[in-house]
Amino acid sequence: MSLRKVFASPTEPTLLLAAAMFVAGAWIMPAWLAFLLTLALAKALVVLGVVIQMRAGLVSFGQALFYCIGGYGVGLASQYLGVGDAFALLALGTVAALLMALACGWLLTRYREIFYAMLTLALSMILYGVLVKSSALGSTDGFNVSPPSFLGWVPEGDARKRTLYLLTVLVAAAVAMGFHRFMVSSLGRVTEAVRENEIRVEYLGLSPQRMLFANYVLAACVSGLGGGLTALASGHIDPDMAIWTTSGEFVFIAILGGTGHVAAPFIGAIVFAVLRTFAIQEAPNTWQMTLGITLLALILFLPKGLWSLVDRSKPGVSA
Repeated sequence: MSLRKVFASPTEPTLLLAAAMFVAGAWIMPAWLAFLLTLALAKALVVLGVVIQMRAGLVSFGQALFYCIGGYGVGLASQYLGVGDAFALLALGTVAALLMALACGWLLTRYREIFYAMLTLALSMILYGVLVKSSALGSTDGFNVSPPSFLGWVPEGDARKRTLYLLTVLVAAAVAMGFHRFMVSSLGRVTEAVRENEIRVEYLGLSPQRMLFANYVLAACVSGLGGGLTALASGHIDPDMAIWTTSGEFVFIAILGGTGHVAAPFIGAIVFAVLRTFAIQEAPNTWQMTLGITLLALILFLPKGLWSLVDRSKPGVSA
């Protein structure tokens, strides 16, 4: 069965099928691949937040802000509050990202285009500067995150890694299905209309800023969740989670995967993780150039991202 036929079926059953395949692979894939996919799926959640903003006409160059807040929320709750359950830690990290989004969203959603992009970048770099200067939080070294428990169960060794992988797969599948419903909902359609013509949306009696604010908060929550999963999987957090290159990586993956489907960020994140891993292994001194060449080739030959290889029936995509 071709990819086009698979994704022509209803999205939610298809996502469940993909999740089942990833779950089944947990017991047969090598540990390094499971870890690679865990980080890739966690970052794909952040990229999903970037994508829904791109669909609304806004490009965030500072999505690492919420990625970092989610990670540090998990780390701080584990180290200083004594919280050990993975589900509670992820909830706290997501809530921390939500609160930050509520505080910043009304200001940022007043701006558009490059002004929005630069303001999001500025906020992310402010957080980076605060973390680097804070010796109580480990400064540039960050600090380790204690291994979590799962509803009272504390797995060890490979069992813990496999459990974190399965948790990430299930969370990613649930978020993907939720975001699919959001994209086809009235709010999701309105945000696309805001991108096309904001004035017409206002004439319909709707507030573009409120729509964009809801979009911004939703993107922040899913990004914080991705940061929390990354912290649990890697067992370490540091200020580089908020630096501009991390935000650039998320934008790179969003372009790589495309914005045409909820699965596109996950495809882009997995391809990016594999590409970077082998580029570092084969050409450790020039792996950044390899990624740059890949991005240039993608822009030239697949301007709508890797998803255009699956969905070639859309106008503007060559057969």
